[in-house]
Amino acid sequence: MKRPVARPIDPSEVTEAPRRMPRAFAAEAAIPTEAAFEAQAEDTEAFESPQPRKMGWLGRLAWSTAGALVSLGVGLAIDRLIRDLFDRQEWLGWLALAIAALLVLAILVLAIREYLGVRRLQALGDLRDQAQAAVETDRPADAKKILGRLETIYAARPDMARARKVLADDSGNMLDGAEQIHLAERQLMAPLDARARALTAQSARRVALVTAVSPRALIDVGFVIYESVKLGGAIARLYGARPGFIGSWRLAGAILAHLAVTGGLVLTDGLVEQLVGQGLAQKLSARLGEGVVNGLMTVRVGIAAMRVVRPLPFVTQDQPLVRDFIGDLANVSRTMQEEKR
Repeated sequence: MKRPVARPIDPSEVTEAPRRMPRAFAAEAAIPTEAAFEAQAEDTEAFESPQPRKMGWLGRLAWSTAGALVSLGVGLAIDRLIRDLFDRQEWLGWLALAIAALLVLAILVLAIREYLGVRRLQALGDLRDQAQAAVETDRPADAKKILGRLETIYAARPDMARARKVLADDSGNMLDGAEQIHLAERQLMAPLDARARALTAQSARRVALVTAVSPRALIDVGFVIYESVKLGGAIARLYGARPGFIGSWRLAGAILAHLAVTGGLVLTDGLVEQLVGQGLAQKLSARLGEGVVNGLMTVRVGIAAMRVVRPLPFVTQDQPLVRDFIGDLANVSRTMQEEKR
């Protein structure tokens, strides 16, 4: 049995809908408009790393005179001790004299090491400024000098041997000085940047965990300071600075100056909410929230250390930002939240 089909009796009743003709604008009727873009505020992360402020002549005079007085006092005390030992037993006097000579030798060696450490730290900053100037001038001769200094810095690094070889082979075929600097940044700085980011992420995770589980606020402060100093020294050694005790203090001062310029000491609640996700910040405990904030501060210290000791400016490589480490701290926060449940 066939399915019934309705058919119209009068074919004249079937009307087709009128077809729509394609429309087009005349050339003279088109009005070209430009897209309006709102100017965005510059990211504070793009500031150049400030150089450590040098001490004035009055400060140098005060520290020099104080050091001279302390040295004279220590010298007189050692001289009196050696004379007393000679009066009691001659062999004790000679033993004390030999120990004093070893002490003076050790102090001289430490002073030389500290001086070299400070010089290396200053050399990296000067090299960064010279590399920036070489990129702007685009002179091959200036770029060759920069590459030579980089070769000297990383000559004793086995992990940089392949990158140095590639740089030496490819830079000879380039005529532009800026392109040579860019190649050096891609070959030498890119792997070091990745390792510095990994060190910063690991340090931030440790700070967040310790802060979340520590029973005293004093422990939190001490561990954050210790981890920040340790992270700054590790990043400086990674880029070739190897600062000593005095160099570490200068590096800490430069990092604090960078954070002060870029507003790194300001952390808002919106940044924490961005870190831990929508609505999750309200569910976190106070200790876990403090761990997140301390972890963010450690991240800022690591980023500042990278920009202070990096021998080349950020041109071809992306500058590190706090949001690059959000995933690591978010995983730590979620893991600890799940463990508490």
